Amino acid sequence: MINDLSELYGRQMPQRDLAATLQNSPDIRLRPAISDDHGLKCGRCGSKLRRSLASLPNHHFYCYICIQMGRVDTLSPLAYLEEPNHFTENPDPLSWSGQLTQLQNECADKVIEVFQQRQRHLLWAVTGAGKTEMLFKGISWAISNGLRVGIASPRVDVCIELFPRIQAAFNQVSIVLLHGKSEQRYQYSQITVCTTHQLLRFYHAFDVLIIDEVDVFPYSGNPMLHFGVQNAIKPAGATLYLTATPDQALFKAISRKQLSVSYLPIRYHGHYLPEISAIRVKSLNEQLQAGKLPQKILRMVADLVTEKQRFLLFVPHIKDLSQAAAAIKAAGIAAKFKTVYSADPERIEKVALMRSQQLDFLITTTILERGVTFPGIDVLVLKADSEIFSAAALVQIAGRVGRNSDRPTGQVLFYCEFKTANIKSCDRQIKLMNRKAAQL
Repeated sequence: MINDLSELYGRQMPQRDLAATLQNSPDIRLRPAISDDHGLKCGRCGSKLRRSLASLPNHHFYCYICIQMGRVDTLSPLAYLEEPNHFTENPDPLSWSGQLTQLQNECADKVIEVFQQRQRHLLWAVTGAGKTEMLFKGISWAISNGLRVGIASPRVDVCIELFPRIQAAFNQVSIVLLHGKSEQRYQYSQITVCTTHQLLRFYHAFDVLIIDEVDVFPYSGNPMLHFGVQNAIKPAGATLYLTATPDQALFKAISRKQLSVSYLPIRYHGHYLPEISAIRVKSLNEQLQAGKLPQKILRMVADLVTEKQRFLLFVPHIKDLSQAAAAIKAAGIAAKFKTVYSADPERIEKVALMRSQQLDFLITTTILERGVTFPGIDVLVLKADSEIFSAAALVQIAGRVGRNSDRPTGQVLFYCEFKTANIKSCDRQIKLMNRKAAQL
């Protein structure tokens, strides 16, 4: 229930969700929750609806596509308030005192230019290039000019990792974190860090909107979330996309000059990306299905644990988690580890345990392929030849290694029966980035 008008600034909610004292406020505007011009269309997520599926009694309809965000229907219009930018004046909001490299500074200056000129721009930077830090100057410019900033990612883990870093860099600026598992109550803030799904609750809110990991599921190829982004940003707002692995849709937008681009092929510490080692293992899939692992993999796990070298062990499917865990336990390897996947109810807590170095390793699905940083780790991938592991996913997985200047190298071991096209593509992409870095 919305009890304060400020909770509706730049937001949209069914009118019935407003407190009775706000229902008839002259400041509140209304728009159809579901329109019926040439077919049913949801005003919140933009989806075209089938009447047979959207039907309610008495010729009313609801949106079954974005129902997980709460029901919108023809019984109640969407209420919203224009974004007033009611923020405390702050001419020098940046509390971060770190230093950018020359190349990072060039990208950071480009971000300011994008924001000033209200452009759509892609910052294409290798994993570990320091994308977050390159945003700080641009966000600082936006805050000092009284603008509202949104930072969104498709992944909850990315948002959870981003939030404290943004909060520390702008410690005198109001900031809120929003995701499906968040316990923090929404409050009107100058900076919003959220999942791309949460953008469906906003309407013409942000002067500047940053979309991190723009190529990843569920954002990539999802018309509903793309519509949410366009709805959440002001008509004259700036949009900045961030990724290390652009997809074909981004390349197409660049070629059509719908999107400008800047590129950074080297990490902030100046070291190259760790290159992969593809290790052929016969009957790997059959052994894993039987709850076993080849001796060469078990020896590697045991050696890493003995050396206190922390790592991530990736598997393609949720069912592989328990099988890999059982094989490691059966081998008598004394290690502290957990398994984690996207719908794991303890996912956030397990990642926090790994981050605080209370675990030797995590066995994980692709949910941790990007957006999380565990300093000084190695990476092992079981069944790297599985079709689940796209070339982009493998590049991102490899990118978990060597991110910290204290240990800018590390092992990236792909265990496979066959060296697939995706593995070869990943190898080529990393080597290409390193050649470009060498030219700098």
